Amino acid sequence: MTVSDSFLTHVLDLLGGLGRVRSRRMFGGIGLYCDDLFFALIDDDTLYLKVDDGTRADFVDRGLRPFQPIPGRPEYSMSYYQVPADALDDPEMLVAWARKAVRVAEVARRPVKR
Repeated sequence: MTVSDSFLTHVLDLLGGLGRVRSRRMFGGIGLYCDDLFFALIDDDTLYLKVDDGTRADFVDRGLRPFQPIPGRPEYSMSYYQVPADALDDPEMLVAWARKAVRVAEVARRPVKR
């Protein structure tokens, strides 16, 4: 579970149009925040974006995989999915995908109304 400095720099450069994005090392990987919203993570030089029931199909339909912190244990997958490979070469495309993830993070943070 490593993240190369060059991959992190590349991702942060691509996300420049999203807003204030910062990274933080955590659990052997890196968490990405837009302002104070945790919307993405990087592990083994792979970028994963936060999903919910409304956005998960966008990833699944493209054959993208969920983040699994324990290899070989799919029951431990999380609500983060790998970004499309072509988005890692296209800042506009990656920012569009990332905006959805930021919205998911924002909704997840809101208190539940009773």
